[in-house]
Amino acid sequence: MARVAGINLPKEKRVEIGLTAIAGVGKSTATKVLVKLGIDPNKKVKDLTEVEEGKLRDELAKFTLEGDLRRKVQMDIKRLQEVGSYRGYRHRKGLPVHGQSTKTNCRTRKGKKKTVANKKIATK
Repeated sequence: MARVAGINLPKEKRVEIGLTAIAGVGKSTATKVLVKLGIDPNKKVKDLTEVEEGKLRDELAKFTLEGDLRRKVQMDIKRLQEVGSYRGYRHRKGLPVHGQSTKTNCRTRKGKKKTVANKKIATK
């Protein structure tokens, strides 16, 4: 089983897609790394040799991945909140940060609709 950056890669997937299971590695980064190392992106993860796995580990060690990346993102958000910036305020309130409309959409960010004092909404 291929274990890279503390993550077990899915065995049945292609290497190019399997690498995206690591936080901080997207499809473009995975492709660049595989081309640089000369590994066929269509090869299945279970077919990787120990040498290829070692090369992947060494190459991906140069990137900020998984826990370190998550910690960095959380620290950036915390810094924005402490400074009192508009983006920090939006993070704190649980609202969209990048200027999206909030009148009708953004349910993912705001959560389930809340009624006023648990009363039914009057229909017109």
